[in-house]
Amino acid sequence: MPWWSWVVIWVVLVLALLGMVGYLGYRLFVKAMTTLRALGELTEKSDLLSARFDETAEPAFHPAVLGPVREYAGLWEARRARIATIRHTRREVRIRRGKLLVSADPSRFSHLLRKRN
Repeated sequence: MPWWSWVVIWVVLVLALLGMVGYLGYRLFVKAMTTLRALGELTEKSDLLSARFDETAEPAFHPAVLGPVREYAGLWEARRARIATIRHTRREVRIRRGKLLVSADPSRFSHLLRKRN
């Protein structure tokens, strides 16, 4: 192989490397600009959210330990009664649905038992 073929090979390899580095650099630049644009939008949204958060007043915190025991006990019992009612209603619905499944009329499904010839 003549000496100039090595020069041609290395020139082609260096040009391919420079082209690939340029292409990857361009893609990186485009992605960085997209990221910066999205970061700007995120900053605007977070500023808007923080402004809305500052506008809303939070209710004062009153620890239950320092409050009247009878009042909180009444609230607790009311909550437990409400949860028990919800559970009872769901249980009744499940029982009703189960009774419908158990008491289904088998003649309604006789077409499934017929053999086809």
